Amino acid sequence: MPSDRRLRAFYPPIEPYRTGILEADEHHRLYYEESGDPDGIPVLFLHGGPGAGASAMHRRFFDPERYRIVILDQRGAGRSKPLGSIDNNTTDHLIDDIEALRRHLGIEKWLVFGGSWGSTLALAYGQAHPEACLGFILRGIFLGSAREIDWFLYGMKRLFPEHWSDFAEAVPEAERADLMTAYEKRLFDPDPAVHMPAAVAWSRYEGACSTLRPNPEHVAQFSGDVMALGLARIEWHFFRNGCFREEGALLAGVERIRHLPAIIVQGRYDVVCPPETAFALRRAWPEADFLMVDDAGHAATEPGTRSALIAATDDFLYRLG
Repeated sequence: MPSDRRLRAFYPPIEPYRTGILEADEHHRLYYEESGDPDGIPVLFLHGGPGAGASAMHRRFFDPERYRIVILDQRGAGRSKPLGSIDNNTTDHLIDDIEALRRHLGIEKWLVFGGSWGSTLALAYGQAHPEACLGFILRGIFLGSAREIDWFLYGMKRLFPEHWSDFAEAVPEAERADLMTAYEKRLFDPDPAVHMPAAVAWSRYEGACSTLRPNPEHVAQFSGDVMALGLARIEWHFFRNGCFREEGALLAGVERIRHLPAIIVQGRYDVVCPPETAFALRRAWPEADFLMVDDAGHAATEPGTRSALIAATDDFLYRLG
């Protein structure tokens, strides 16, 4: 990474020059878009959650005059249909979707950028298809371990007790010892009067715990119906199934991608994805650049993290240009 540590602003807002629907299977139709320079360095943005979907803001991490910016809403997320569907929705399905999109767009190799769950999927995809990757920018590292999932469900109350209380109190007291089962009953109830309040409670919990300082706008984003339903149902599904990976598999698989350049960005006070996980990845991948942002939590939009990520995308222009 360059030594210049000035605070970087987002690149200006841009609109896609192309949008499309990828027919993943008989059930899933996936939204994708391209923006920036059609002849630029291809970069794939992988959103978090799983299930959170992408937004226009995510285009702005990249220099639009030099990157071909590809954004995909993963199965059941954002503008992909059907929203919140867990059918045929596993990590391997998502990896296959990414490869199908790469081939559909005629891209030989691309830089892979992902934060939170996006970092998990980026690692899984890269380990399955290292030949398709130019490198990685990873933020807020999550490896899908049982320890990380238990921390999300119960451990975060140690630092955000009021937000955890709202999360837990959305289900009856007698069911709070097993929040996964309690939320399953409600998230997948066919009645919107039952599943929507549960989805909003789950999603708001994550949003409220994601920033170093309280950020009502961030929480409001997580409270919207589309974000909440996609995030809560699909995150529940992946958490229940250990993110469809054997314990420790993503760390062990780093050997397949260690030859590729990578930059890891982690918020020092990230409560959703605590820094110990990013540090474990750093130890497994000593060749990767590692930056701890000392004034940030989990969210990619916090000033220090935003600046570090934009510096990383700028740095890759020199590495790949």
